[in-house]
Amino acid sequence: MKISRSMLAGVALLALGCVSAWAQQAAGVPGSPGATTTIDGKQLPPPDPKFGGVIEERASQSKPWWPPRVVPPKGAPNVLLIMTDDQGFGAPSTFGGVIPTPAMDRIARDGLRYTNFHSTSLCSPTRAAIITGRNHHSVGFGVVGEIATGFPGYDSIIPIEKGTIGTILRENGYATSWFGKDHNTPSYQSSQAGPFNQWPNGMGFDYFYGFVGGDASQWQPNLFRNTTAIYPFQGNPGWNLETAMADEAIQYIKQLKEIAPGKPWLVYYVPGATHAPHHPTPEWVKKIGDMHLFDAGWNKLRETIFANQKRLGIMPENAKLTEWPKGLPEWDSLSFEDKKLFIKQADVYGAYLAYADHEIGRVIQAVEDLGELDNTLIIYIGGDNGASAEGMLNGTPNEFTTFNGVAVPVKDQFLWYPFWGSERTFPHFAAGWAWAMDTPFKWVKQVASHFGGTAQGVAMSWPGHIKDLGGIRRQFHHVIDIVPSILEAAGIPAPDTINGIKQLPIEGVSMTYTWDKANANAPTRHTTQYFEMLGNRAIYHDGWVATTTPVTLPWELSTATPPDVITGYNWELYNVNEDPTQFNDLATRMPEKLKQMQDLFYSEAKKYNVLPLDNSTLARWNTPRPSLTAGLTEFTYSGELAGTPASAAPSILNKSYTITAEVTIPEGGAEGMIVTEGGRFGGYGLFLSKGEFGFGRGKVVFLYNLLDLKRSTWEGPELDAGKHTIVFDFKSDGPGLGKGGTGVLSVDGKEVARNSLEHTTPITFPEDETFDVGQDTRTGVAMLEYRYDVPFKFTGKINKLTIKLEPAQESKR
Repeated sequence: MKISRSMLAGVALLALGCVSAWAQQAAGVPGSPGATTTIDGKQLPPPDPKFGGVIEERASQSKPWWPPRVVPPKGAPNVLLIMTDDQGFGAPSTFGGVIPTPAMDRIARDGLRYTNFHSTSLCSPTRAAIITGRNHHSVGFGVVGEIATGFPGYDSIIPIEKGTIGTILRENGYATSWFGKDHNTPSYQSSQAGPFNQWPNGMGFDYFYGFVGGDASQWQPNLFRNTTAIYPFQGNPGWNLETAMADEAIQYIKQLKEIAPGKPWLVYYVPGATHAPHHPTPEWVKKIGDMHLFDAGWNKLRETIFANQKRLGIMPENAKLTEWPKGLPEWDSLSFEDKKLFIKQADVYGAYLAYADHEIGRVIQAVEDLGELDNTLIIYIGGDNGASAEGMLNGTPNEFTTFNGVAVPVKDQFLWYPFWGSERTFPHFAAGWAWAMDTPFKWVKQVASHFGGTAQGVAMSWPGHIKDLGGIRRQFHHVIDIVPSILEAAGIPAPDTINGIKQLPIEGVSMTYTWDKANANAPTRHTTQYFEMLGNRAIYHDGWVATTTPVTLPWELSTATPPDVITGYNWELYNVNEDPTQFNDLATRMPEKLKQMQDLFYSEAKKYNVLPLDNSTLARWNTPRPSLTAGLTEFTYSGELAGTPASAAPSILNKSYTITAEVTIPEGGAEGMIVTEGGRFGGYGLFLSKGEFGFGRGKVVFLYNLLDLKRSTWEGPELDAGKHTIVFDFKSDGPGLGKGGTGVLSVDGKEVARNSLEHTTPITFPEDETFDVGQDTRTGVAMLEYRYDVPFKFTGKINKLTIKLEPAQESKR
């Protein structure tokens, strides 16, 4: 059939009608290469517009037509969303702390400070909430991903019907990026095999530069560019992720400015600071140490911070400083050695926060230098939860001692004192400092029932839009309010569908009403908010808060059975409009009000996937969950394999196992790693030794590193050229966590070494390390004896590597 000119004209008119319905704000000549449009944002991605040109039989008689490029609404700002880690409300100078944070001070001076803003009390739950605008249980993160369980509120999977701010802004024409910590990829999906839909790139962020998991060494992190592991620190002494991340973000923003001027961007900037390990550079350690900020101890520090908060107007005059807990020692009760170590720990922590703020300041300054500051909404959140007491009572040179339930005595920690904070440590401070950093509140990270676990200082600026410069806002708000605030500022609606999936409502409330000076004292629009973490729970409603009294201590890893999660808790009641620090418990005086609040909590809990309540910790850590290794007892490898996370690797914890390596040694001998998991702070390795000046090279060695506290070795002979079979067979003394056992090293069928371990690692190897075959990435398991430099590639050939696991031992102590 011949297409007539009149038919084509009708089609073109129909197409233009469709385009008109789709477009909200059009610019440029329709159909031209430079044409742009905004969209109504209800369906993401938007449907492709129909062709609006003319098609005849000949191109010379036809008219081309290009679909318009999608752009955000006119005036939509860039968004720099910053959130630090484990910071504590009273740590930064912006909120009365003694640690200098001039970058945060700058945003507060140029905008507003929010003194009644709250998190979820734990890392990945807060991070899931901030990128979705929904409560953490609503998006599968009722706890950190490492202890996920098979219930909708706790499975560590963000549902597709609850899309992220990255997806929404990207589909509306923004460039989107994520720098720093990704604690929202399920641990069992974090390998090279994917799937990648729950990685930043799969959650709407075009570019990712950072680490995956709860924490990472800042000297040798498990670092990714998008989904590819990278190792920029190798051969680069002094490299630190805090600086490298700022460099990367600055280059990203600069590149966007030059390639796509006028295209708004979202930069989600979430450094690992100040979560352990506390890894500032030596220059910052000296700078803060010379200031002697912590010499008077944690009790005096609380008094100083609280006085500053009163002076700055952070706390109202009627606020009271909460009492010091009986479970933590008073500073004056400590020995000279205790104080010396603890001051060092605090100096390094303070240096880490000051260093991180400095690098954040470099990013902010780069935005100004590029001429983008006036068009950038900056939200700077001080921490994703309260300060962390996970260093236990004495702190630790290696955080993984805490995770494995091992307390390191003060006298033993002095072995690491001279280089505390360097790559030789994975340090955390004593719990007393965490309580002080949360001044004026009670409790710490993990505790959702009290503001010490959830209160975060927030500074927010947007020149020309936030005009009450230096103002303070006391309205109650929560981390789920960030997404609706960004969307309102950008003029972009929450979508009805994303990729054809009906979206459930965003649960937060926009904070933009507080920007107007006339609303400085307006009532909060976020009137009800539940809190729950590890069984501790609370409910806020209209200025009242009902809370449970914590029954376990965050600075103790207890294996004791917790009390009944429903009946085993006392409840407290506070009028936080009049008592902002939760000082005066009204529960016994107002039982009817308490009952109303308790009923409201359970109503909210049913609504947001909080049920079933669970106050277990160790049991959840060890619970079976989906993985690429589930049900497997035999694993086979050859050649090289690097960067495999623990969730996709054979776990030798709490069981008997056999490692068999069939190798070929070239003429002249060989050296290098055959197989390893972990590194400096815990793990194991089977390798051929490097030797000293060539002597002793090529000896068969199996090394077991127990949390950098003790290294046990099995040594065999040097291997001649040709094929050899190396076997390491370990028989556990289990059942039970961390039981010892006996290992036998054999070469070519002959036993060459036998050794026993009194204890093994009970719960986890360092989570920022990986399982490697044929090399060793990040850090080595050896220290002095058999020391080598990574990547320590095996110079022979691994023909076949087999790891056989016996059935898992019973998970109890």
